Amino acid sequence: MGVRSGAEDEEHFRRVYAATFEPLLAYALRRVEQPADAADIVAETFLVAWRRRREIPADGEARLWLYGVARRVLANHHRGDVRRERLGQRLRQRLTSFSIDPAAEVPERLAVRAALARLSELDREVLLLTVWEGLEPRETAQVLGVSAAAVRTRLSRARARLRELVGDDPVRPGHVLDVLTAPVPEEGR
Repeated sequence: MGVRSGAEDEEHFRRVYAATFEPLLAYALRRVEQPADAADIVAETFLVAWRRRREIPADGEARLWLYGVARRVLANHHRGDVRRERLGQRLRQRLTSFSIDPAAEVPERLAVRAALARLSELDREVLLLTVWEGLEPRETAQVLGVSAAAVRTRLSRARARLRELVGDDPVRPGHVLDVLTAPVPEEGR
């Protein structure tokens, strides 16, 4: 193969693409379960070919070279499928080891959700991040882009407002006093 100029490389790539797209797509379709995966395989194959267009052999050998590239792309795809499946299994195992959210068993859950929905978006987020996610006020402030003092003020207001909406009688079944009175994590200094 002689040395081609940049324009000749591009023209060679276009000819190879036009001549091999359909055979490569058929090759990929026969080796994957989903047509969208085959399209991804072919797209990745031609991306590699574009990046390495100076290395694409002359027309007669280009098809074979591309099959080799597609074969390696498919191998990567299959390895990725295996990794995703293993990760999914590990996640499913971890999720089953978590206990069910106690709030799911509380009859008043809908009332609590409705009360939370009636808080302003920022107050609700301050309450949820601080109490349920366990973030310190300075961490919550960083997440929300406000000052730690604003978080502490909003947290106090949000708790008071939620207490008004839900009530603070701890003897009622399904009460969410733990949300209203949960200690705020101490800020590390």
